[in-house]
Amino acid sequence: MPGEAVRLSGSKMGRLAELVQTGSNVPRAFAVTVEAFRDQMTTTGLDTLIDAEVASLDPEDSAAVEAAGDRIRGAIVTTPLLEAIEADIIESYEELSDRCSDLNVPTAVRSSATGEDGNDSSFAGIFDTFLGVAGADNVVDAVRGCWASLFSPRAVAYRAQRGISHHDMPMAVGVVELVQARASGVAFSIHPVTGKSDRIVIEANWGFGEAVVQGLVTPDNFEVGKADLRILRSTINDKTVVSAFDFAVGRVSETAMPDRLRRRACLDEEQVAAVASAVLGIERHYDYPVDVEWVLDRHRQPGGPISIVQSRPITVVEAQKPSVPYDPMALATKYLFAKGT
Repeated sequence: MPGEAVRLSGSKMGRLAELVQTGSNVPRAFAVTVEAFRDQMTTTGLDTLIDAEVASLDPEDSAAVEAAGDRIRGAIVTTPLLEAIEADIIESYEELSDRCSDLNVPTAVRSSATGEDGNDSSFAGIFDTFLGVAGADNVVDAVRGCWASLFSPRAVAYRAQRGISHHDMPMAVGVVELVQARASGVAFSIHPVTGKSDRIVIEANWGFGEAVVQGLVTPDNFEVGKADLRILRSTINDKTVVSAFDFAVGRVSETAMPDRLRRRACLDEEQVAAVASAVLGIERHYDYPVDVEWVLDRHRQPGGPISIVQSRPITVVEAQKPSVPYDPMALATKYLFAKGT
């Protein structure tokens, strides 16, 4: 990983920055660095409040963990940003909007903590992402929301159980151009259950991935051979819910899937091969198995690139056991677009 990029922008955005250098098709973005987070925490006195809350906290006392987390998150989201930080975010958002030729470009505001998605202690899915955030003031609020998610009950307990201090996981935030998704999902460069390394597993749903994360839909599943990128097996599920951009409220929200799309494959053979090819290239770059979040832009033409919005090591792979049953919902809930991603 690019050490300096990860140090400043966290694991998620650091990897995204490196993927740009490898030629992957990555949406335009900017990062609110860990230094901005530290300045906000120390200068406003939030660090002192947080230290007092977690000093004697028992991670097994779920009620106490939840109460402490509520108080910390409430303090973070209600404390005004330092003027310099707020000005930098607004200026960066306006520049991003200009680059995207959009007055108020919709974005995905994504947590990017240092140490997140690491090989040893995976925090994948614990921290918040806000999809469809448009307007400078809303982006500022979403940045605070990402910072606050560092202290969700699950995150507080997870760190305490593993002896990890929140001081060792400062939170950067990525503000990423929102790709207008025709379909989206996650792909694993090896089978995430059996460990078979000769195939890529793709999970896909129409629109954005939030419906899958919330357990509202079971995505389509494709297994693709690495040798020739041909589909070895596909399961097209009844997809009853879609996450789509709601222009009335300016956010991504869930709605009923149109009947004509419910049992229709959300990717064709060319699109499946394009996703698999992108994932294979990323695996070859890193030289270890990865899971990759991807988006199929609604304006993409055949032969065009797939948008890559995240890549991380696969942290949990069982030994090869061909008889292990495959549970797409469990995999999707663990990996895909955590509301929490």
